[in-house]
Parts: sequence; structure tokens; C-alpha cells
Amino acid sequence: MTLTQLSTFVLVAKLGSVKAAATALGVSEPAVSQALAALRQQLGDQLVVRAGATMRLTTAGTRLLPIASQMVALGADAEAAVRAGKGAPGQLRVVASGTVMEFVAAPLVDAFAESGRKIDTTVGMAATDEMPVLLANRFADVALGPNLGRSVGDTVDNERGNELISEPVFRTHLVVVAGSARLPGSPAHWSWLVDSTAADPASEAARLLRRLHVPEARMRMFPSATAAWAAAADGAGVSVAPAHLVTARLRRGELRVVHTSATPADATWYLTTLSPERRSIAAETFRHYLSTAAALRVMREPGAGVSPSKFRPPVYVTLWS
Repeated sequence: MTLTQLSTFVLVAKLGSVKAAATALGVSEPAVSQALAALRQQLGDQLVVRAGATMRLTTAGTRLLPIASQMVALGADAEAAVRAGKGAPGQLRVVASGTVMEFVAAPLVDAFAESGRKIDTTVGMAATDEMPVLLANRFADVALGPNLGRSVGDTVDNERGNELISEPVFRTHLVVVAGSARLPGSPAHWSWLVDSTAADPASEAARLLRRLHVPEARMRMFPSATAAWAAAADGAGVSVAPAHLVTARLRRGELRVVHTSATPADATWYLTTLSPERRSIAAETFRHYLSTAAALRVMREPGAGVSPSKFRPPVYVTLWS
């Protein structure tokens, strides 16, 4: 029995599918299936079985899950202790929501690293419902994007003391943008050009689309927000955007703001971490950094970028390297 096998089991059980666990770990689905199969053979039980589109724990799996979660968290504590004992840099694993990931996470982490802190960083994307699992089970140290509690300061995922705390770090508002083409009818009849953020039911973009009663049949999915905004500028439809991220496009006349009954809509980016007594030093350091003018400047104008010699493409948080 290995920590990798237990980690795989925890993610499959809590995220509900092999595919979601593979995405979180940054590995292939066969690799996840192989690790799960090895654990099943070791313990002599299926542990988790398919039930329609999701996974269901067996009786033995239900009893194993809290123990496995504890062991995975203790494994992360052990790794951090050894790194500190060797004098190695601390480790910061960041997960972010779609738009934050595309525009802000990488330059923000780069700027944080350039400030002279001896901390190794990795960045990966996660859906809103995945973030509490990744944080509480120590697969990630901080999450950037949605508020994972019901209100500011709420704690969630109260699992053996692994409360999560969400704090606002940047406020903006969502607007609807389009090119110069005329838009007939109501928002429910427009062609909406969206990225993967709209597929996350808990995202602010998805909630906005629901408020405007936009049917799924009127949505066209793009690989990124940048691609969706470019298509909107070409007259293919309308898109949703954080206002400060499209300022330059509005100024150049590529896009215009389209007023609706639900926009502009307030939007806030949050930092979510474990409670102070469980938070890593790297996570606490990053939390303090986000309150600085330098961090605010990056979140407001991420397009300023970094020098090529400093650029590091984002990677998925992984336990397999």
C-alpha cells in the first residue's frame, strides 16, 4: 500500500470519477485505474464502484476514506518536514478557476517568486467543487477564484480540523461584450460565446447566464476566454468578461459593452486556504503577498507579463513527479 494509491482512492471517491481524479493529478486515466486496482488487490475489496455516471463507496471503502484522507495529509506534512529539515525551498501549490487561471495565476505566482522568496510553486486549474477536496486533503495549498464558503470568512469542509477559509483579494464586475454587429431580440436569443468557466455551475459566469435565462442551446464553447472574446469581436455573438480584463479591447473599439438586466454584475476573486493552524508557511506567505500593492497591480493588469527568462508555463498540481 502506497501514498500514491491512497491519494488516488481519495480523489476518485471525493471527486466522483476516474477522469476527475486523473485531471487533478495531471496523469492519464489508465494510471489512476492502475493505482486504484493495486489498492483494491492489496485490501481485497472494490472500495469504490461505478454507479451510473458517478462512483459509490463500498462499506469497506466508506470506512477507509477518512483514514486514507488522514494518511494523505500526514504524508504531505512529512514531505514538508523533510524539505524544511534539508533546507530545501518551501512548496506552494496553487489551484485556480478558469478565468483566473488563464490571465492571472501564472503572472501572479511569477511575481511572487521574483520577490526573492525561496518557495517552489506550481499552478493548476480546478472546478469549484474540486477545490475543497484538493485543499482539505493537502493536494493543494491555496485556491484562487470562487468563494468556497457561503459568505466571507465562512469555513467549509470541516473534516478532521481541515476547515477552509475564503478571503476576498480582488473585486471587479462582469460585463457582456460584443462587436459592432447589431443584436436582435433578448439575451436569451443571442449567441453566447463562452469558455470552460461557464460549464462550472458554481462559477459567477454560469450564475450570470442563469439569471439571464440563457439556454444551453444558445451557448458555443471556446477553448479560452481570449478565443471567445475574439469571436465576439468578429461579430459571432456576445461573451461574458471581467471588465478590467477587456479594458484594452474596449479602448481600441474591438469590443463594446452590451447592457443587460443583470449586468454589470459584481464579481470577487477569493483566496481560500486551510485554517491558520493547518496552513503551510508558504501558503501564509502567499496570503500576505496578495495584500500588497504589487499583487494588486498584477491582478488588475496581468497583461503586463514577465520577461521571457522568468516565464514558467503553468502545470497541473501532481503527486506523481
